[in-house]
Amino acid sequence: MTKEVLMNKIKAAAPQGKIPCAAAFKLAEELGVTRAEMGELLNELKIKIIQCQLGCF
Repeated sequence: MTKEVLMNKIKAAAPQGKIPCAAAFKLAEELGVTRAEMGELLNELKIKIIQCQLGCF
């Protein structure tokens, strides 16, 4: 899967620029990327993580 396709799928999952932590974890698994890679992609897209399971965001 290309980076462009990944980014489009992430944008579709977070249409208002926010995504719950649990949803980001699940999406990472579905797309075959690590949680760290998902975090980097979310940062690049300026999508905020909400309802963080670790209380970090």
